[in-house]
Amino acid sequence: MRFPLLAKAAAIGLVMFVLAGVLMRIDWLVDERRMRQHEALQSVTQSLSSAQTLVGPLLQRRCTEEWDRIEGEGKLRRTVTDKRVVTLHSAPQVLAADSLATAEARYRGPFKVNGYAGTTTLVARWTRLAELQPQREHKGSRLDCEPATVWVALSDPRGIRSAKVTIDGTPAEVRPGTGHGVHGLGLHALLGAARSDQAEQALEVSVAIELVGTARLSLVPAADEVNWTMRSNWPHPSFGGRFLPVSRSVETSGFDARWTVSSLASPAAADVARGQSLCTVHDRAGVGDADSAAYAVAPPADAKGARCLDTIDVAFIDPVNPYSLTDRATKYAMLFIVLTFAAVALTEVLSRQRVHPVQYALVGLALALFFLLLLSLSEHIEFGQSYAVASAACVALLAFYARHMLGSWRAGLFFGAGIALLYGLLWTLLRMEQWALAIGSALLFAVLAAAMVLTRRIDWYALTDSLRQRDQRLASDA
Repeated sequence: MRFPLLAKAAAIGLVMFVLAGVLMRIDWLVDERRMRQHEALQSVTQSLSSAQTLVGPLLQRRCTEEWDRIEGEGKLRRTVTDKRVVTLHSAPQVLAADSLATAEARYRGPFKVNGYAGTTTLVARWTRLAELQPQREHKGSRLDCEPATVWVALSDPRGIRSAKVTIDGTPAEVRPGTGHGVHGLGLHALLGAARSDQAEQALEVSVAIELVGTARLSLVPAADEVNWTMRSNWPHPSFGGRFLPVSRSVETSGFDARWTVSSLASPAAADVARGQSLCTVHDRAGVGDADSAAYAVAPPADAKGARCLDTIDVAFIDPVNPYSLTDRATKYAMLFIVLTFAAVALTEVLSRQRVHPVQYALVGLALALFFLLLLSLSEHIEFGQSYAVASAACVALLAFYARHMLGSWRAGLFFGAGIALLYGLLWTLLRMEQWALAIGSALLFAVLAAAMVLTRRIDWYALTDSLRQRDQRLASDA
């Protein structure tokens, strides 16, 4: 062969092209399994309950004003009765919320869905009920008002296991629905006609809801002052929404967090009265503190771009998502193969040991198989254990194969140690996402520097000539 090095490089390039197709298929498989996990979440939410968002307690009262007016003259003169219907709203001055949530995982096959169950107590206080007293717009009109209702809306009322409402310390009958035009799902209780007309008397309403949900629990801060305390045994909370907690404690046994939000910081109470809806575009189940800061820059918007209600969110997340980490790992797969092939090629040059392109292909397939092993194992055991098992299996296989490919156990062990080092560096890249670019760049520079130092005295023209002569000699012997 006239140009043996060029032919060898072309053959290795073809092998890498085939391996790129294999890695692309593995990457598609990761996306497919991630979609299956999302389908499992949808399945659980359809049969149990979705992420929960609470709005309230709030007061509303429906009033009708009727008035008479004269139409026409003479024999056509007649009295016509007109009316208008108005719904009055009142948000509490102080809302104290306390939530206790116990994590309850649900499974669909190998896919885990984080759920919770617990009790949320909402205590709302009004100093006066002047906002529930209608104002006449027409002199001499007749006003008729229904009793005021206190209501609490939930994004998914299927999660309500029980609910109790007390008004000024007296238990009240809990009824389904809220009667609100936009936030109609939830519960309500009647305040009573006489109590509704006591404009200058303070009111306290307590609502205790036993609730289940999945992924996230949220509260709309619809009051002049909102204080929310939440406790849970879940050790990996993600605090999101529009407001982060003023204090928090996160330990392996669970977390404890407290929020304080005033109407100066959030127009949620006024937005509820105007009929604005809950946000449905952003699934913030996985949003953490860092992402929350970016999310809070702009007002939340729904699918049509209209402003939607502010919320305080707590998401029950898994800090190690096997599909996200496997996807990130596969991004480095081709780099792994390039570095390994470069090491084998360098060994060929320095030791004059011939390695066939088929052997390159088998080594590359072993490296690609690692990512498939990692994906399959991480669905059943912890990601760190999956990584250790998959990498140990591939290192052992490649060290054994390199012993025969390179001609000695010493070379095979060195090769296996190099592969183990690569897997160790990949684990570091996965655990230190913010430093991944710097570490990867430094690694590439170190590999290039090592290759340049080790081959600095090689006469490539002489090497090419010797390979050509060897091929000619082998051809003549055949």
